Amino acid sequence: MRLLKVATCNLNQWAMDFDCNMKNIKESISRAKEVGAVIRLGPELEITGYGCEDHFLELDTVNHAWDCLKELLVDDWTDGILCSFGMPVIKGSERYNCQVLCLNRKIVMIRPKMWLANDGNYRELRWFTAWKQKGSLEDFLLPSDISEALLQTTVPFGYGYIQFLDVAIAAEVCEELFSPMPPHTELALNGVEVFLNASGSHHQLRKLDLRLRAFIGATNTRGGVYMYSNQQGCDGSRLYYDGCSCIVVNGDVVAQGSQFSLKDVEMVVAQVDLDAVASLRGSISSFQEQASCKRKVSSIEVPYTLCESFTLQMLLSSPLKIQYHSPEEEIAFGPGCWLWDYLRRSGASGFLLPLSGGADSSSVAAIVGCMCQLVVKAISEGDEQVKADAIRIGHYTDGLFPTDSKEFAKRIFYTVFMGSENSSNATRTRAKVLAEEIGSWHLDVSIDGVVSALLSLFQTLSGKQPRYKVDGGSNIENLGLQNIQARIRMVLAFMLASLLPWVHNKPGFYLVLGSSNVDEGLRGYLTKYDCSSADINPIGSISKQDLRRFLKWAAVHLGFSSLEEIESAPPTAELEPIRSNYSQLDEVDMGMTYEELSVYGRLRKIFRCGPVSMFKNLCYKWGTKLTPAEVAEKVKYFFKYYSINRHKMTVLTPSYHAESYSPEDNRFDLRQFLYNARWPYQFRKIDELVTQLDGDRVAIANEASVARSDGGMGVVAAGSGNPSVGL
Repeated sequence: MRLLKVATCNLNQWAMDFDCNMKNIKESISRAKEVGAVIRLGPELEITGYGCEDHFLELDTVNHAWDCLKELLVDDWTDGILCSFGMPVIKGSERYNCQVLCLNRKIVMIRPKMWLANDGNYRELRWFTAWKQKGSLEDFLLPSDISEALLQTTVPFGYGYIQFLDVAIAAEVCEELFSPMPPHTELALNGVEVFLNASGSHHQLRKLDLRLRAFIGATNTRGGVYMYSNQQGCDGSRLYYDGCSCIVVNGDVVAQGSQFSLKDVEMVVAQVDLDAVASLRGSISSFQEQASCKRKVSSIEVPYTLCESFTLQMLLSSPLKIQYHSPEEEIAFGPGCWLWDYLRRSGASGFLLPLSGGADSSSVAAIVGCMCQLVVKAISEGDEQVKADAIRIGHYTDGLFPTDSKEFAKRIFYTVFMGSENSSNATRTRAKVLAEEIGSWHLDVSIDGVVSALLSLFQTLSGKQPRYKVDGGSNIENLGLQNIQARIRMVLAFMLASLLPWVHNKPGFYLVLGSSNVDEGLRGYLTKYDCSSADINPIGSISKQDLRRFLKWAAVHLGFSSLEEIESAPPTAELEPIRSNYSQLDEVDMGMTYEELSVYGRLRKIFRCGPVSMFKNLCYKWGTKLTPAEVAEKVKYFFKYYSINRHKMTVLTPSYHAESYSPEDNRFDLRQFLYNARWPYQFRKIDELVTQLDGDRVAIANEASVARSDGGMGVVAAGSGNPSVGL
């Protein structure tokens, strides 16, 4: 038996904070050595942090990475252990995203990434070049100071693998695994047994299964040990990297790290038998045949042994049941961990949330409550870093630290109900009860006086007094009166966030939390610069439907029982007067349901549909209950308001990324914000299709009538219907 102990890790890195990143890297190596691992794998671009973005274009960033690598190599960090470090490297005039494989204070090989991630949230082609020279390894001349320190002039650079005396090892970097022809296919045929995948993969609801199936598939029919390392936490942007580093052997997961955690360093270790890999490959005839005529991949020979022989003192890692979180748990833990990283790294002393008692703001409050529970739990489990951060943020003295989540929430979380004459007692009560359950410092504020002052000023300037629609006013008046209330709440929220800590003798400032969901952003059902404007928004990329399911879950599992009543209440902005015959409701205001918005969003973003193709797809989906003309009306209505309100996305609060159809304008959904909202060409095409489909429906009905009159013997002419819409 060739026994090999390997270690991979989740690291909570921070873009451009080299001290933080080096501290985590060194701790991960120390832990790997402590358990006897001979391979240590870290996340993609771990030295700089993955999210440096345009900082990668600065020579300083690359130079700092080399300095950090030198620090790791001149000391004993790589003695007796193969370490893979992620960092940017400039070769000639090109900048590459690389894995630098090091052993015994030497660089063994530099492996540049060949297929770059360049969709969704990823823009790697903006900063890096893909390595396309697959023929042979090239000599890379090391920077002079590195060369002098290591007594090493050049290092092999390119696509290839390392052949040790007892095992063959290769890197496959993040996106390469998901490419149509992944490198591990031909590497396995060349005899590579251990694959090192360094990744920077962010969290998205229901995404983990896709990732794990890729690891399992990579070794299920080819054999091998697949090691995966990922960043975990918020490294300075909207993304939360969700860890879940793992080790897979011959299609079985034998070690799996956490997906959501407050730990800065988490190690995943496994003891594997490489002879099991050889045995599986030898038993597959097609693998043997394809290996006999493979394209030869370049390799580097290293006269060093990594494996140990058979011993009863070393137990093999057995297959595990894969741990998945439900979407409701993902909404609680992902944004909760993201908020904690943002809080501890921003210099703020806590959060302030305008809490309306509705589903969205209550979801945000529950997520903060969950964060407080995670902090207290981590401290009780001995996490000294979380403890130190909590003491600093909560301003504990005399050796005290958080032991109760409600007490901690009282120190770092303000909730404010900003009521007006249009607010109901029900929402005011729900906000108060939820705040008590979470433990936040809760305030109940009336904004009527400020609204009246502004309306008086307007009347002085214009000589007119606007009225609500229910009181006979126009749509313009009605909307203007609602917007005044919404924008006052934003101004008041930021004032309270900056001054309330001073009032209560607390140092620092509080971050204002937003609470608009992804569907409202897509439809534009929010006032520009209202309570949707905040410092950060943990639910800005989560759908209303998912949030409602989360509220039901949180009522039970987080202990906030009032959320059940909040979830069952109909969504309302409460910006118009309540009358016996009228009550403002979100879905009525929008002219569409939240369920429909999710459908529109996925077709628009995930399936890349314009108005015409969306119409055709919805004729299939809704054809049994709606006519083509009714489908057309819905599609036109959506695109009208989507385009009218697209400009609001340019000032949307930075939102936790969780949903694949997010309309977030900053980097995920790069579309214009000034449209011809009439969509004349596209809507005309839809009208032509509706006319054609109506004609087809009439023709089909007539032919069916003829067939019935012929005693069922009539024949319908082939092609008389339009198969493209399946009606």
